[in-house]
Formats: sequence, C-alpha cells, structure tokens
Amino acid sequence: MTHTNMVFLAITPSGLADALRTAGPDDAVWCGSDAISQEEYELLAVHNLSRFGHELGDQALIDDAMDTVKDHHPGQTIWIEAKASK
Repeated sequence: MTHTNMVFLAITPSGLADALRTAGPDDAVWCGSDAISQEEYELLAVHNLSRFGHELGDQALIDDAMDTVKDHHPGQTIWIEAKASK
C-alpha cells in the first residue's frame, strides 16, 4: 500500500503534538503561533513543520491559513484540527 502525502493544520498545542506524532516523514504539518512559540519552533527544528506568525483563533484566520496551505500543497489531503465543543 502506498502512502499519500497529507498535510496537517494544528490549532492548539495538543493538536500540534498529535499531528507531529501522526505525520509521516513526507507529510507536512502547519500551525499557528498559538500552537507553538517562535522559540519552541526554532528549538524543535522539525523539517516538515511550518508555523504561521499569527494565531489561528477564529474561523476567518483558519480559512486564510487553509488557503495558504492549499497554495503550498496543491491536491494534497489536508487534515484540520477541530476545536472541541463546549
């Protein structure tokens, strides 16, 4: 069975941890500044992790982030972390 490259968009620190555990070596992981600080991002130095310089705190920001991810990874499956219902 062949692996299809996927892209993960993490919204929270726990979602980012899950995405990094789940992603294969050729999968991409993206997140906002609310999921990981710039300092932690630089220390982690994971080749397949990209960090937006802003938070992804509302749906409009997530939609904008999705557009960027689609531009960088056309045709790939994208998994988006869903915030838990209250």
